[in-house]
Amino acid sequence: MRRARPGAARGGAPRMPAAGGGQVGAGPRGGPQRQRESRRLSGGPVPPAAPPAAARPAARPAALALVTLLSFASRFYRLPEPPHVCWDETHFGKMGSYYINRTFFFDVHPPLGKMLIGLAGYLSGYDGTFPFQKPGDRYEQHNYMGMRGFCAFLGSCLVPFAYLTVLELSKSLPAALLTAFILIFDTGCITLSQYILLDPILMFFLMGAVLSMVKSNSSADRPFSASWWFWLSLTGVNLAGAIGVKFVGLFVVLLVGLNTIYDLWDLLGNLSLSVGTAVILLLMPCLALSFSFCKNNLVMCDRAFGPGDGFFSSAFQSQLIGNNLHNVSIPEHLAYGSVVTMKNLRMAGGYLHSHWHLYPEGIGARQQQVTAYLHKDLNNLWIIKKHDLDTAGIQWSKHWQLSEWLKPKTSRNLHSHQHEAPLTRKHFQVTGYGINGTGDSNDFWRIEVVGRKTGKLIKVLRSQIRLTHVATGCILGSSGKTLPKWGWEQVEVTCTPYLKETPNSLWNFEDHVNPKLPNISLDVLKPSFAEILLESHMVMIRGNSGLKPKDNEVTSKPWHWPINYQGLRFSGVNETDYRVYLLGNPVIWWLNLVTIGLYLLITVSTAVALKRGVQLTSELKELSRVVLRGGGQIMLGWLLHYLPFFMMGRVLYFHHYFPAMLFSSMLTGITWDTLLKFCAGFLSPSTTARKVYGGGFLVLILLILYSFYLFHPLSYGMIGPMASDPSSPMAGLRWMDSWEF
Repeated sequence: MRRARPGAARGGAPRMPAAGGGQVGAGPRGGPQRQRESRRLSGGPVPPAAPPAAARPAARPAALALVTLLSFASRFYRLPEPPHVCWDETHFGKMGSYYINRTFFFDVHPPLGKMLIGLAGYLSGYDGTFPFQKPGDRYEQHNYMGMRGFCAFLGSCLVPFAYLTVLELSKSLPAALLTAFILIFDTGCITLSQYILLDPILMFFLMGAVLSMVKSNSSADRPFSASWWFWLSLTGVNLAGAIGVKFVGLFVVLLVGLNTIYDLWDLLGNLSLSVGTAVILLLMPCLALSFSFCKNNLVMCDRAFGPGDGFFSSAFQSQLIGNNLHNVSIPEHLAYGSVVTMKNLRMAGGYLHSHWHLYPEGIGARQQQVTAYLHKDLNNLWIIKKHDLDTAGIQWSKHWQLSEWLKPKTSRNLHSHQHEAPLTRKHFQVTGYGINGTGDSNDFWRIEVVGRKTGKLIKVLRSQIRLTHVATGCILGSSGKTLPKWGWEQVEVTCTPYLKETPNSLWNFEDHVNPKLPNISLDVLKPSFAEILLESHMVMIRGNSGLKPKDNEVTSKPWHWPINYQGLRFSGVNETDYRVYLLGNPVIWWLNLVTIGLYLLITVSTAVALKRGVQLTSELKELSRVVLRGGGQIMLGWLLHYLPFFMMGRVLYFHHYFPAMLFSSMLTGITWDTLLKFCAGFLSPSTTARKVYGGGFLVLILLILYSFYLFHPLSYGMIGPMASDPSSPMAGLRWMDSWEF
């Protein structure tokens, strides 16, 4: 294939309608009429005539006002309905109440989103007394509208953010409007914005970061100007907000980071600009994150203990009012006859625990289960016995001494043998064995204190100890693996023959009761802010990665999401319930999916043309820039917010795709604008080209509006027969068998 001659390219390549319907790159001589006449004489295709120059800038604020108004109207319509707890409101509404009541709790997500929900509730008059026990509980007289309204407000802001982002990248008003209409009339985005959830808060910061990033890029030719500082700083703040709500906010951090690296490569010669950009984008998120966690600690300072405190270290728990370690005095050194609890030193390792339930048939010996349990419980208590001495007097427990560990509630000894552990291969099973404290030689354990000499006393809370099984030489540890339902989904405890020192095999004594011994205060264990910050993050990350589905819970796989394969029930199950079903508008979601393939085809064609040196008109060059630079940034955002879920081992849900859906919607606006401009450029006269360009957008918007008309009950509520019933208003709309509305 020969390369086109420059002259032929100028005469035969299609001229494109410019961004916003205008013409880009017109020559300096002659007006638009003379240029069109000249191109008619040369036989080349004619671009649509540009609208009046004054109309375009005036139309943009009006268009922004229109899409913003429609966005807020769609999100706030029927916001009080249903007046009961829906889906994950039971979690995040409850956590907002914890903040209002200054009650400590553990959650797998960072604190910022829940703090904002609590603040919205507090400012709107909610008193934090509603229990949020389960979906379907009616709010009655409790003021829940402040928290729902806050989330709806942030969800409404996504539309103008996306509109401005696409407008900045493409300079095309139709592309920005198409993107806005997609997000306004998507039933999934509406549903997700109307309830007390973290998702609208996360997506608000995410889209804020993307908009700030593209605005900052536009100010790159004016470094250190007021607008440059403003947008760059705002990018850092939004990145911190995204990470502070959910850890998946790291994906947008990666997007901004890659964009910054690309820009800094071009600016590498300007050292001050490179350093300034890098420092701001690193410093601002760190400062904002530290501030949010500092604020979290101030709100929860001198806080009452609550659910999940057992996930944290003994020193951390000593800060919690009501915790058994707060402001108490306990014996400092361990002695035989003491009643103790042992906590594993790995993050969220749990307490050594045993209960009456036996290991099932086929899982080692059928003896009592020994596990690690993350919560306070009487089954965490153990009595230290010395097998060859009477403990009538005080007998100190020391490094390298032998002992037995009796379970007072079940009267079984801590025991191990060479049966394989339930989950971890080549590790030994740990059980509770014996009758009334009498067992066999497999009940003996040697206490070893890390960094101590033989005969030294063992300190409660401070000493890190190993328990070595005398008969087999293995070391007691927590594998970190979650047992199946027969093990109550607690953490597996094994005896490992591998003598590698890790936090999994190290323990400390936490509770300590012995009336024969003097007590000391625990105030000396107060952790620093840095230690609290690190531990909080590590515990959250481990908890997040270990999430498992609950009974009868609808989970999904990443390949389900772009095809809108299966939704989520937000409210109601049967015909008499007020039903809300989280499902994307099918026309929009399938249009987005097709557009991704179309964009890749256009990108490859454009890249090949540029590589072969094809001479392009100024209009085509502008479109190529939009496709490769602007569309490329959005495509990268979609990939970064979607592909990582294929590598995650945790339980996944349909709503995890919505951040990626924002990017695919923006890509749809850019891609179809480019495609329609290209097609219109082959047509003449200009009125025909303009009709094709405008008609294409009109068809897309009408399809979106009609599909919203069909599926809007999914967001705003359904009562009556299910869609499978011919008498249902939704009959005929269950286009996939996996949809359950």
